[in-house]
Amino acid sequence: MSEQEGQVSQILDVRGDERDDAVERAAAALRDGEIVVVPTDTLYGVAADAFSLDGTARIFRAKDRDRSVPLPVLLRSPKQLPGIAPDVPEVAERLMAAFWPGALTLVVPAERRLQWDLGKNEGTVAVRMPLDDVCLAVIRAVGPLAVTSANRSGEPAAATAQEAHEQLGSSVHLYLDDGPRTGGVASTIVDLTRREPHVLRVGAIDDELVLAVAAGEVDPLEAAAQVAAVEPDPPPGTPVAGSDGTDGQGQGDPDAPAG
Repeated sequence: MSEQEGQVSQILDVRGDERDDAVERAAAALRDGEIVVVPTDTLYGVAADAFSLDGTARIFRAKDRDRSVPLPVLLRSPKQLPGIAPDVPEVAERLMAAFWPGALTLVVPAERRLQWDLGKNEGTVAVRMPLDDVCLAVIRAVGPLAVTSANRSGEPAAATAQEAHEQLGSSVHLYLDDGPRTGGVASTIVDLTRREPHVLRVGAIDDELVLAVAAGEVDPLEAAAQVAAVEPDPPPGTPVAGSDGTDGQGQGDPDAPAG
């Protein structure tokens, strides 16, 4: 139930002329510490401003999620990464060049001085740039978002805004409806904090290809072409690769990040 008695959630259709207004309403709510369900290129996710302590706390409560499962962060560009993870390994550059924007989440060392609360993340952060223009528009308006799958912990991930609403109800301020996410496959997660890259979760991008790029055995551009050749049609309004300044649940658990 909602933390604010009498609060009524709204589902806003972002497929028409009202998209910009809906995105701005979502951004305003997020800046106020509310949580919002947003579409991504994999599943629907429940989002908070990554630096809002009230917002991220609301995600944990809405999902009934254990804080030992930290929240991933979605970015609008690789250029945002140094601000939250200053010691990014070279292998991350190769993987971002190959698979961002897209369904690859990277676990990297986090900037320890940041004032945020993503859960018990042990000094790391899971980051991704989604291939979805609605989600990117919200990130552009707010900044990095803490986003995980829009479902109660242990329940099926939501492929539509309606499915998310059925599970999360009025605990979420707004739902942005951009139609179904039919792929239903969460992102692949790779841990780059170990001596060698390690796949924490097999997902939408082939893990063997990811590790081959990480090892320098496959060129990032070749890998990007391979992914593009096998990917299904993207969700409505996906961004063009290279635009926007570019050239789930937790780190490896089954309650998958939508990011």
